[in-house]
Amino acid sequence: MSNLNTLGRVFFGIGIVGIGGLHFFYSGIRPIIIPGLSAASPTLSILGHLIGILLIVIGVLISAGIKYGTPSLLVGIAFLILGVFIHLPAFVNSHRPFWVNLNKAFALSGGFLLVSTLYAPILRPKILIAFSKVTVIAKYLFAIMLFDFGIGHLLASAAIGGLVPKYIPFPQFWAFLGGIALTGSAISIFSNIWTKKVMILLSAVLFTWLILLHLYHTIQHPNWQEGENFIGTFTCLSFCGIALLISQQRKTT
Repeated sequence: MSNLNTLGRVFFGIGIVGIGGLHFFYSGIRPIIIPGLSAASPTLSILGHLIGILLIVIGVLISAGIKYGTPSLLVGIAFLILGVFIHLPAFVNSHRPFWVNLNKAFALSGGFLLVSTLYAPILRPKILIAFSKVTVIAKYLFAIMLFDFGIGHLLASAAIGGLVPKYIPFPQFWAFLGGIALTGSAISIFSNIWTKKVMILLSAVLFTWLILLHLYHTIQHPNWQEGENFIGTFTCLSFCGIALLISQQRKTT
């Protein structure tokens, strides 16, 4: 296994551990998992803690490289189901408020499915073999998020520019350039052109955003929307890992 594959797997796993850990600092269930269930109630708190433990354990297994294939496959399918049957209807009914988490749910599903292909047991029950066929769409689930976020950056560069830290000049320019980078990366995945080089560059861009933008907002506003800046930081790290994993896939025709 290449060093970039290992680094991508570790980045992804650490990000998942972080998302799981947030369930012990904020009430209910994080919206990136299930929207609308962040209320402080005993039942939701218990469910949130169980989800948190599950994500932490799987994230640790992935990061450490210990028997993570089947758990990653199952969680990837779970995120895909949540995206289609929970996040998508929420977006259709309420539009903008649920758009970001809809895309992130699909991207994380793709990440888990990609990771599951790195550690495939020799013997698997037939049902898991059937489930594993879904992994062929893994990188495209990630590409959907890249394309949607990229178009969003291009169409709303002024608003997105407002998120650029004030110590960075020309914020709208960087927002527009970010849109081009995300959209171009999605096109590279869908077209299978220059994918390895583009994904390595994308991972570098995402890691830069993680350091200069996401960590900045997390430190400045840690409690914004019940920890959503932390979610942005951890998902950005996971997405950086996904980009590295895609860069190491064999080219298909």
